[in-house]
Amino acid sequence: MEIKVHNNNVEKALRDLKRKLQTDGSIADLRNRRFYEKPSEKRNRKQKEAKRKRAKARNFER
Repeated sequence: MEIKVHNNNVEKALRDLKRKLQTDGSIADLRNRRFYEKPSEKRNRKQKEAKRKRAKARNFER
């Protein structure tokens, strides 16, 4: 991933980098891979995430 710094504005470049990493999902992926996750825990986490997304979508439709 590449971020260009214009006019020595490093703060803006860092914000852009953080935004790209957030939308890309890299930060969440690093957080999840920090420690080993057993397959059963991974499956349970994915089910909870899917349930949360469905509930959020259902509330958004109203």
